[in-house]
Amino acid sequence: MSGQAASYAVFSDVDETLVRVKSMFRFLAFYLRSRGEPPATYDRLTGELRDAALRGAPRGEINRRYYRLYRGEEATRLARAGRRWFTAEWQERADGLYVPEVEEALNTHQKAGQPLVLVSGSFFACLDPIAEDVRADQVLGTRPVVRRGELTGEVLVPMIGATKGRAVRVAGALRGFDLARSSAYGDHISDVPMLEAVGHPVAVGDDGELTAHALRSGWSRLLTGAPRR
Repeated sequence: MSGQAASYAVFSDVDETLVRVKSMFRFLAFYLRSRGEPPATYDRLTGELRDAALRGAPRGEINRRYYRLYRGEEATRLARAGRRWFTAEWQERADGLYVPEVEEALNTHQKAGQPLVLVSGSFFACLDPIAEDVRADQVLGTRPVVRRGELTGEVLVPMIGATKGRAVRVAGALRGFDLARSSAYGDHISDVPMLEAVGHPVAVGDDGELTAHALRSGWSRLLTGAPRR
């Protein structure tokens, strides 16, 4: 970088790391209600996803199946619904959306001048209002394919597992981040590729597999309160 010291950043997973919930499913429930769908519709759709997971479908495939639920939906309508969801469900709730320990840690990084990059399997409807609220500099999420303003039901690549690690490395190269000095926060074993991409990984919460990996690797850990489902 022409003799200048490279900057460094902080990367964070979103669902059950920065926020207490699985945003994709909470948004889906909200969106279906806004369309007048009965609760049974949400139960049926998510039940099919749970059944696929129980049969051993990879997380990436579950992610793809989730976005097929939005086939034919207008992208602008989903974006507007995402902002209503964020306001209605979170800004007016006393217990809030964010995991306090992670929110505080990320605030500390930001106050030190480190850009915050959110890395998530979720998508724009959920992530954009969250990113604005926490003043994130960049969002690396799953990108649904949009044609003529509508979602096709397909995605480019699910932002899951190894894809997260590649996305962090690409962001580091494009933006000149010194990843060896950068930090990352994740709560699940599937976040390991993202965590391995930086010099200061932090395992959030008490996921058994991730905790074991963190202890073997000498990573930092950040214990939190119980997540809300």
